[in-house]
Amino acid sequence: MTTASTRRSDRRVSPVFLGIVAVTAVSGWAAWTGYANQPGFAVFLFVTAAWIVSLCLHEYAHARTALHSGDISIGAKGYLTLNPLKYTHALLSIVLPVLFVIMGGIGLPGGAVFIERGRIQGRWKHSLISAAGPLTNVLFAIVCTAPFWLHALDGVPATFRYALAFLALLQVTAAILNFLPVPGLDGYGVIEPWLSYGVKRQMEPFAPFGLLAVFAVLWIPEVNIWFFDAIHALLRGIGVGEVDSYCGLNLYRFWKETNPGCV
Repeated sequence: MTTASTRRSDRRVSPVFLGIVAVTAVSGWAAWTGYANQPGFAVFLFVTAAWIVSLCLHEYAHARTALHSGDISIGAKGYLTLNPLKYTHALLSIVLPVLFVIMGGIGLPGGAVFIERGRIQGRWKHSLISAAGPLTNVLFAIVCTAPFWLHALDGVPATFRYALAFLALLQVTAAILNFLPVPGLDGYGVIEPWLSYGVKRQMEPFAPFGLLAVFAVLWIPEVNIWFFDAIHALLRGIGVGEVDSYCGLNLYRFWKETNPGCV
C-alpha cells in the first residue's frame, strides 16, 4: 500500500483548515439566524470561508489520488493535511481565487500541489489525478444545490438561501472552467497524457499563463454575458433561480449598496 510510507503526522488535519471550517460554521449560523447586524458581512465570511474549504478539498483530491497512484512523496509535502499554507503557490492557490470571486463572482481554483509525475505509471492514472479536483467541485455544487432540487427550502432563511445559491454558482463555474482543455488547468491535465510528445512540448510554455488567460477572456463583456447566461441556465435546471444567485452576490459585496429586494 502506498499509504504505508506516509507518516500519521502527514495525514493529520491541519488546525488552519479546522479554523477555516469553524469560520464557515459560525458565519453560516449568523447568516441563518440573522444574528449579524450586517447580513452581507455574514454572507461574505460564510461564502469566502466555504470557498477556501472547497479549494482545500480540491487540492486534497489531487493529492490523495496521486498518493494512491504511486506518488508517495505527497504526504511529506503536507498536502494531505488540508493546510492551504502548504501549497506550492499560495498566491495562485488562495489569494487569486478569492480575488476572482470578489472582482467578478467567478469560481476558479489555481494550481497548488506539486505532483511527481515520474513516479506514476499509466495514462489513466495521470488523467484521474487531474480530474479529481474539479470533480470535488461538482460534488460540492451538488451539496449546495441539494435544498433547491429537493424542494427542501421551507424554513430556510432568505439570506442563507442566497448565500448557498451564490456558493453553488462558484462551484459550478469552478468545475466547468477547470475542465477546459487549456494548459495550466485540470482539463488539459486530463487529456495531456494522451497527446503526442511534440504537442505537449508546444503547449508547455503556455501552462503558467492559462489561468490568467481564461480570466482575461471572461473579462470581455460579450464572453462574460454568454458564459453567465449558460451558467444560470444550468442552475435554473436544478432549481437555483438567477435572483437567488444575484442576491447572494449582492449581499456578498457588503461594501456596496445592497439591493432592498435581497434583504
